[in-house]
Amino acid sequence: MSQTVVAELAPHGVLRAAINMGNFLLVTGRTPSGDPAGVSPDMAAAIAERLGVPVKYVPYARPGELADAAGTDAWDIGLIGAEPARAEKIAFTAAYVEIEATYLVPAGSSLRSMEQVDRPGIRIAVTARSAYDLWLERNIRQATLVRSDPQHTAVELFARDKLDALAGLRPGLLGDLQKFPGARILDGQFTAVQQAIGTARSNAAGAAFLRDFVADAKQSGLVARLIEKHGVVGRLSVAPPG
Repeated sequence: MSQTVVAELAPHGVLRAAINMGNFLLVTGRTPSGDPAGVSPDMAAAIAERLGVPVKYVPYARPGELADAAGTDAWDIGLIGAEPARAEKIAFTAAYVEIEATYLVPAGSSLRSMEQVDRPGIRIAVTARSAYDLWLERNIRQATLVRSDPQHTAVELFARDKLDALAGLRPGLLGDLQKFPGARILDGQFTAVQQAIGTARSNAAGAAFLRDFVADAKQSGLVARLIEKHGVVGRLSVAPPG
């Protein structure tokens, strides 16, 4: 193992792995010691093992908070959705898993397809600064995005204000269906959130190591085994090569 890589990714002798606790597919629980458990923490632990250093988890409630801490020496690697806005400060690997993002619409809605959602007068509830919110911000032209705030979740805004669509990850929306009798989830996806691993852009050798690690983890079956281990088969997909 290159000492340059270790120095870049574990400058304090431990790999500080920032974990988005808000993604219930990637963090499915906690260990007896209180550490996060799931596909994402296990990927970080495997990286630390390869580097020959201990892992220390740095939890964040929301992905935006994790991204904001980039460059502040709060973490060494961050496991988060890869988005162009975040890539300004973070060097990302290719995705290791993907999660479909789509819309839930209320009972009686005339919306039947992805294309129909982006129309004047349509109001979309979305979790502020999620990876799919960043995608919608770049791509929605006519509809209005109504973002969650610290007091209200996107689901609460959707219900309270009788909005036209609720954007979200398909597995989460399947759970939300139970709250809205007659609601439907639209077929297809408007994007697939690419869950990747990032480090500071200044860590050139570390970033190259992480890219190779993720490629190997997908090819060797490690990612697939972690998906099975944590019971999220059918909800997380191993990302394609590249």
